[in-house]
Amino acid sequence: MAEIVHSKKALAVNPLKVSQPVGASLAFLGLGRSLPLMHGSQGCTAFGKVFFVRHFREPIPLQTTAMDQVASIMGADDNVVEGLRVLSEKSKPDVIGLVTTGLSETQGTDIRRTVRIFREKHPEYAGVAVVPVNTPDYVGCLESGYALAVESMIDVLVPEGRSAGRRPKQVNVLASGMLTPGDIEAIREWIEAFGLRAVVLPDIGDSLDGHLTDAEFSSLTIGGTPRAEIEIMGESAATLVVGPSLFKAADLLHARTGVPDYRFAGLMGLEDCDAFTQALADISGQPVPARIDRWRAQLQDAMVDCHFMLGFARVALAADPDLLGMQATFLTGMGAEIVAAVSPAKHESLALLPVPKIVIGDLEDLEKDARAGGAQVIVANSHAAGTAERLGLPLMRAGFPQYDQVGGYARTWVGYRGTRQALFDFANLMLRQHHELEPYQSIYRAEPRLGDNHGAPSSATGLVH
Repeated sequence: MAEIVHSKKALAVNPLKVSQPVGASLAFLGLGRSLPLMHGSQGCTAFGKVFFVRHFREPIPLQTTAMDQVASIMGADDNVVEGLRVLSEKSKPDVIGLVTTGLSETQGTDIRRTVRIFREKHPEYAGVAVVPVNTPDYVGCLESGYALAVESMIDVLVPEGRSAGRRPKQVNVLASGMLTPGDIEAIREWIEAFGLRAVVLPDIGDSLDGHLTDAEFSSLTIGGTPRAEIEIMGESAATLVVGPSLFKAADLLHARTGVPDYRFAGLMGLEDCDAFTQALADISGQPVPARIDRWRAQLQDAMVDCHFMLGFARVALAADPDLLGMQATFLTGMGAEIVAAVSPAKHESLALLPVPKIVIGDLEDLEKDARAGGAQVIVANSHAAGTAERLGLPLMRAGFPQYDQVGGYARTWVGYRGTRQALFDFANLMLRQHHELEPYQSIYRAEPRLGDNHGAPSSATGLVH
């Protein structure tokens, strides 16, 4: 059981967290022909878009209601209604994700009421689904905003019914915000190896995986989970839930559809991967494919190869709750010691982690604890690059955003193969810190004299006797 400690500082000195509106927008970017609409000022949307573009290195469809000073005081309902009308008319999306920001939340907007006003004024756009979600950026973090968006998607797009199992080869996957597009792709391949078909919600592995398309420009997402697929999630044989932040969304989906679910805190390490594989075998009624057995054997060999480097390694972790939990469980399972752990927001799952203490704070808290604990490596997003430089430690980049390296969004962490590569990368970081020892000089050894048999010959010194 971990002790949860709240930082008592009056402000964030070196911010770690990414806001809830960005997390919710990320979730909507995983839907097909979708468009996130941030209800706030232009600056709120611009900053979020900058992080998306620098992380994924792709054009990102993201719109704003552009609240100004007058709308902030007098009310901005008209901005929302007009924004929904314009987007429905010009872009013709299947789904619009209406995301609030700190400005609109402080102003007190009721986005569900404004959606009803939009429906009354513009019935011609009834075919466009609008998913409202309240995500004030002064609380929570990326993962919590992402989870709130997934709950709203289920509430709006999944019809109630009791048709579970009508499609026995179909499984739902509720994918946490901690998963990369590479992770989503690996999970899909894992499921398909058992002859099953996955409906991933949301599927950023299809929309943000960095593929080229024939279209020169699109105002909507290209790829992602189609709206029609979300509407038949109630007919699946089972739901696989990855990440504690989505357990509430899983409760909602189960209540609406009756589809049974299997829940996993993470998919790194032998134990978690075995549990996921066994769940797929139970759902499909098929034996474990030979290639997955081989992946498992490869991971076991990597664990043998790397345990000398990772055993008792001192690690500092900073991440959102789901990612922090998955990394901490994986590293402690390999014998590493978590000497510093920081999360930007609290979640009930943190108390169950095998870590002595978790600070709800920022990167300054991480830096202090890492220095006091003698950390040897840091695991965090790119915001921690300065922290790692000041401490003179290597940084393993994990989470969002990663803007100072290319390809972080494509990395695969989960599964037998993803865990194996993570082991190799951690072990190599530790090996680079092992320096050669200086030669030992005995204190009893006499100092050599010029010209004697033990020292350099006099001719080599250039001296003339």
